[in-house]
Amino acid sequence: MPARRLSRSRPSEFRSGGVALRYTVTGEGDPILLVHGLSGSGRWWRRNVPALAASHRVYVLDLAAYGYGLPPHHRSPGVRGAAALIAALLDHLDLTRVTLIGHSMGGHISIHVAALRPGRVEHLVLACASGLLAGPRARMALHLPRAAVTGRVTFMPRVIADAARTGPLKLWHSAGDLLRDSVQDLLPGLTARTLVIWGARDALVPPTIGRRLAAAIPGARYAEIPRAGHVVMVDAPEQFNALVLDFLAEQERGEAPA
Repeated sequence: MPARRLSRSRPSEFRSGGVALRYTVTGEGDPILLVHGLSGSGRWWRRNVPALAASHRVYVLDLAAYGYGLPPHHRSPGVRGAAALIAALLDHLDLTRVTLIGHSMGGHISIHVAALRPGRVEHLVLACASGLLAGPRARMALHLPRAAVTGRVTFMPRVIADAARTGPLKLWHSAGDLLRDSVQDLLPGLTARTLVIWGARDALVPPTIGRRLAAAIPGARYAEIPRAGHVVMVDAPEQFNALVLDFLAEQERGEAPA
């Protein structure tokens, strides 16, 4: 039987509090929101959307100041501003039983969204998420070259293009905002079922931070993919997709978290 062809909506724009995001929708079922990281874009999920959208309605977000479709001069709302914007989007669309999947800064933002809207966010998947990362921006910048060479080489043109589109000044200010914001106090109060996925070769946000995140969130599970780096869903898409879909299917099967 041929694979079912998934249709994707035209991009929609949502504005609240003076900032904006764009999103596309693919598939049917309970909603999944994909939240990219610093200097990334919705295109970073290209290897994940088809698998996830086979059983879910997938919203691929492009955040203001980073993703495609919004003016490049659009200001960055910061981690908390982006979280408030996504929370407002959930209200606007009246989404429930939501799964938030956030990568790097997107995971950091997703933690705030889950804390803001516990009645809407049912599942949380944190992929190499910041939120407990601390230190000077310069030290973080020094890890970027090493982080780049530990991932999928063919993805580097996308990383470079998205970073260039964002611009160094916006990246610098956004990194400062990210490093100043800790989610430590939010973690014990999260009610969403949580899966933390990390690349074992992540040189930018090391696996020790992933283990700390999982240990601090009630009932959270931790999974590490051996040969993946920081962009874990790109480096190992089959393993990443399988971990996410199995995690989401557990509740349907009536299984308790391991």
